[in-house]
Amino acid sequence: MDNDTSNSKSGGDALRIAVFGAGGRVGRAAVAEAVARGHRVTAVVRDPAAHRDLEGTGVSLVRGDATDAASVAALAAGHDAALHAAARLDLPSEEYFTAAAKALVAGLAEAGVRRLLTLGIATTLETAPGVRLMDAPDFPAEWRAFAQGHAAEFDLLTAEAGSELNWLMVVPPLDLNAEAERTGTYRTAVGTVVDGPGRIGHADLALALLDEIERPRHSGVQLAVSR
Repeated sequence: MDNDTSNSKSGGDALRIAVFGAGGRVGRAAVAEAVARGHRVTAVVRDPAAHRDLEGTGVSLVRGDATDAASVAALAAGHDAALHAAARLDLPSEEYFTAAAKALVAGLAEAGVRRLLTLGIATTLETAPGVRLMDAPDFPAEWRAFAQGHAAEFDLLTAEAGSELNWLMVVPPLDLNAEAERTGTYRTAVGTVVDGPGRIGHADLALALLDEIERPRHSGVQLAVSR
C-alpha cells in the first residue's frame, strides 16, 4: 500500500486536461482542482446549457460524447491528458462503459493524447487474491450488474489500450462524500481495497486524480484511493 499526501502544483507548465463528465460531482471537483493548480480544462458534457456555471477562467465548456471516438478525438486534440468521470444510468452499465473505453482508446490515439484516467467502482476491487467484493454470494444482483460494467471496462482497456496509452483506473471507496471537507491527504492500494474505513470526499479524490495526471506513478491497474 502507498501512503500519499497532498501534492501542490509541480511548478511546470500548465497542462491542458479534457474532463469527460465534467458536470458530475467528481468531474466538477476535478475541474476545480485542476484550475486551482493553474491548468486549463476542457469541460466536456452532453448538455452545456445545463452546466453554464462551469464556465470561467481556465475552463472551456463544450458538448461531447465519450462513447463517440470522433468526438473524443476532436475535443482531446492538443491536450496533455484526459479524465473520464462520466456515467450513463439510462443505458446498461456494461454497454456504456465498454463503449466509452473503446471510443477513448481510439479517439485519444487519433488526438495524440498519451494519458487517460478513468473512474472505477470499489466493488470490483479484491478483498483476497482472486476474490472481488462483487463476487460475494449475497451481493445484490442489480449492484453486480452495474459493477460488471466497470470490470468489463478495465478488461477492455487492458486488452486494447496498447503501449501508446498510459491509462489508469482510479477507484474510490463506496463511501464517497461530496460534502466532506478537503483534508489534503489520501492513501492508495493497487487492485485491493485500502485497509481501514473506506471513505473519501470528492475534493480529496480530485487531489489524487490531479496528482496522477501531473506526475503519473501508476499505469494499467486499478488504483484504490481512500482516506
